[in-house]
Amino acid sequence: MRGKLIALILFAAVIAAAVIAWKPLKAVYFSGVPNKLRREYLYIPTGATFEQVVDSLMQGGFLTDRESFLWVAEKMKYRRPQMRPGRFKIEPGWSNRRLIQHLRAGPQAPIRFVLNVERLPEDIAALAGKYFELDSAAFAAAFSDAALLAEFGYTPQTLMALFIPNTYEMFWNTTPRAFLERMAKENKIFWSKNDRLQKAQTLGFSPIEVYTLASIVERETNDKNERPTIAGVYLNRLRVGMPLQADPTCVFATRDFTVKRVTQYHTTFDSPYNTYLYKGLPPGPISMASISSIDAVLNPEKHNYFFFCARPDDSGTHVFAATYAAHLVNARRFQDWLSRQARE
Repeated sequence: MRGKLIALILFAAVIAAAVIAWKPLKAVYFSGVPNKLRREYLYIPTGATFEQVVDSLMQGGFLTDRESFLWVAEKMKYRRPQMRPGRFKIEPGWSNRRLIQHLRAGPQAPIRFVLNVERLPEDIAALAGKYFELDSAAFAAAFSDAALLAEFGYTPQTLMALFIPNTYEMFWNTTPRAFLERMAKENKIFWSKNDRLQKAQTLGFSPIEVYTLASIVERETNDKNERPTIAGVYLNRLRVGMPLQADPTCVFATRDFTVKRVTQYHTTFDSPYNTYLYKGLPPGPISMASISSIDAVLNPEKHNYFFFCARPDDSGTHVFAATYAAHLVNARRFQDWLSRQARE
């Protein structure tokens, strides 16, 4: 009888020990991230508290058991007054321990920021607000901060020359200042390639001036093949002191970006950006410029053209002329074609 009692006591002790041990075993080895996830990424905002991180993990479906995670988090001293921010890719089936290790010291998952040929700094700010933690207003404020931009060698008028169209891998919690720093680094790399700086110096231009002219070329044509020809026209005009008379600068001056035909209203609108009224380059770019447009200015076609107008067809390309008389003939052909199209 005594032996049975001892056996029962030992059995109860084993059961009790197993129950006591099960909680940490379950927390460390059997609980964690579900094997199937609704989302891939966890976003932890800057300044988030531990409780907010846990709530995000639960709401995102990244935890099988809240209490188990809290137990492991306390043992691993994961709790901080301010948690590490960022965008983190979470893998299915991770243990609580592996999850905490990743959130505390693992790599962030970068975002791919695609920068196309945007028209205005506000457009880039709006785009950044969709990709990054801070909203578009924070980026717009930075883009208009003259003191901040001066640190990078730019002004609000020349800022667009900083941006080179490309796809960039960056962190979700990148700040506007860090964003500008990255753009400045990429800009420096861009100009160091293919003798671009030397070619700019040969033209007598700074990189910002090259970019400014490239932005006009960009808005003149979508045809990459004729961009060097158009760049050559504008360089010829600058060389002889002729006004650029570039329609896209008038559109930019009036901010009438929906216009299909430039009229006298646009060409007589008083603005330093109106190259019908003011000789030389405008104060800064009128949009972002593609790499092909920048390289078109740096590698212009050498010719004696001073004029161009739309070709009388649907190609969207242009015909060029060396004299104003020849240009008037080309312009009349285009107007006749437009009239025929309207009648058909």
